Amino acid sequence: MKKALLEPIKLHDLELRNRVIMAPMTRSRADNEGNVPNDLMVTYYTQRAGAGLIITEGSQISKQAVGYINTPGIYSEEQVQGWKKITDAVHEEGGKIFIQLWHVGRMSHPDFHNGDLPVAPSAINPESKAFTPEGFKDTVAPRALTIEEIKQIVQDYKAAAQNATEAGFDGVEIHASNGYLLHQFFASTSNIRTDEYGGSKENRARILFEVIEAIKEVMPVERIGVRLNPSLHNTFGMTLNEDTIPTFDYIIENLNKYNLAYLHLTEASPANKDVPHIEPEIAKRYRPLYKGNLIINGGFTQKSGNKVIEEGNADMVAYGVPFISNPDLPERFAQGAELQEADNKTFYVPGAKGYIDYPSLAEVDAQA
Repeated sequence: MKKALLEPIKLHDLELRNRVIMAPMTRSRADNEGNVPNDLMVTYYTQRAGAGLIITEGSQISKQAVGYINTPGIYSEEQVQGWKKITDAVHEEGGKIFIQLWHVGRMSHPDFHNGDLPVAPSAINPESKAFTPEGFKDTVAPRALTIEEIKQIVQDYKAAAQNATEAGFDGVEIHASNGYLLHQFFASTSNIRTDEYGGSKENRARILFEVIEAIKEVMPVERIGVRLNPSLHNTFGMTLNEDTIPTFDYIIENLNKYNLAYLHLTEASPANKDVPHIEPEIAKRYRPLYKGNLIINGGFTQKSGNKVIEEGNADMVAYGVPFISNPDLPERFAQGAELQEADNKTFYVPGAKGYIDYPSLAEVDAQA
């Protein structure tokens, strides 16, 4: 009998061959002036087409949204055409692929914006590091967005989703996680606004629901996923407080109003399990609350991935680093094969090394 991870699943009308999801991971290979997906990226994603679903690296929805070097965008025609080569190749292998829509907000740096400040809900420095063309630099206090600018960002998400459709993606994932722009709105430690986007949890969450409503106008809601990290703490300037989990309870309960493709959640870091106000077991807390398809992420092995599905606390499991060094991860799970170790020195550097040179099982056998 197949193990739970290797069972197929339907996300409404989209059939996935297994429940082993490739997590979104920044790889910084779009090393060209236009941040256009390139042939190296075509190979990388095609090698991993055996995943039940590939969720691409975060892709900025506008020039304003960028915050890391060499990350691909989804706002220009050249980027759309670059991504289309990738989606065509993945589909040819029978794979499914969503693009993660990304705005980093205050985690950007003036170096990306001709000296202008990055934008955020409020002018609060995350006191972190930004990865600029000149290396890591201290973040700065961002500029607080006007209401008109917030409305424009919502429209930028919509335009990016339209571009994603034209690029051939099966759907989009809204990156509302990990200390980036939408997450910055949710948190009362990074959002001290006094207008309709600040104050109450309903106001702090407002932008996410506006983004979903806008994207719904250009693609079926069944092809939209949402990524959240409720227990993120001490990363990119995010800090938990008594508002945090009640805010995510509100968000997740209200996501039930939408027939989303999935909700993608991250487990709490083991290092933060004893932090006040944290939820240490994300899947267990939110599985009863969320009625749709649930992806869980965060340090899972094959064994623990099977277990979380078998116990009914998630429907799918997303794997990050194991997919970097094991392009055929589901096949390795199926055969009980040993996993290859990833070289973290090559995660974010240009070139093929540590990107497309990890052999599949078939290639290893052929070399034997």
